[in-house]
Amino acid sequence: MEIRGPRALPARREDIELRTQDGLCLVGELALPEAAAPVATLVTLHPLPTAGGFMDSHILRKAAARLPALADLAVLRFNTRGTSSPRGSSEGVFDGGAAERHDVAAAMAFVRERGLPRPWLVGWSFGTELALKYGREHEIEGVILLSPPLHRATADEVAAWAQDDRRVVVLVPELDDYLRPAEAAQRFAAIPHAEFIAVEGGKHLWVGESQTRRVMDEIVAAVNPAALPLAREWPAA
Repeated sequence: MEIRGPRALPARREDIELRTQDGLCLVGELALPEAAAPVATLVTLHPLPTAGGFMDSHILRKAAARLPALADLAVLRFNTRGTSSPRGSSEGVFDGGAAERHDVAAAMAFVRERGLPRPWLVGWSFGTELALKYGREHEIEGVILLSPPLHRATADEVAAWAQDDRRVVVLVPELDDYLRPAEAAQRFAAIPHAEFIAVEGGKHLWVGESQTRRVMDEIVAAVNPAALPLAREWPAA
C-alpha cells in the first residue's frame, strides 16, 4: 500500500516528558525503529506556536510516522513551552525564542540520558531560529533547516556557524512566504560550508505528498543516505 498522508508505519513509540533547567515539564514523543537500533536521531523543533505550530505540525508528525521504519532513525518531537497538542500541553509560556533555549537544552539532555546516537536538530520555520541560535551549544552532528524565515536569528548568530565544522543543511522553498532562495542564499553566504537546497515549487508549509516526500528525502540524504531511495510503499519491496 502506498505511503502517504498521515499513515504511521511500525515503530516503538513512547510518550515522554522533558524537564527544563528553569523547572518546566515539556511533553513529547520518542519514536524508534521497531526492531533495529537507530543509526541517528532527529531532534525536531516545531513551527511558531502562536501561528499554530506544535509537535504535530505535519512534516514533523510524518517524519516520526515514517522514518523510524524507512530509515532506521529515532525521531524526538516535543511541544516547546506554552504549546499544546493532542499529546498534551507543555508548561510555561511562549517567550519568542529566548527562554526556549532551555527547551532545546532539555531535549538534548534527554538524548544524552537515553544514549541516542548521532543527534541532528531538525527545525522548521520558528524551529530553525532555535536551531541556529542554540544548536552550537550542544553535541550534534548538524542542523537541518526547513523554510528558515531568519526573523529571530541574527546575522551574527548565523555567521557564527562559519567557525563550526558541523553540517548546516538549508531547504528553502521556491515560493516561501518569508524568505525565498535568492535572498536566503545571500543571508546564508556567511556560512561557506552550508549546504543550500532551493526546492522548486516548494512552499513554506510543504503541503502535499510530493513536497512531504522531498523533505523526507533530503533529511535522510543528510543523516542516513544509505537508506535511500526511501520506499514509497509498505511493506517495502
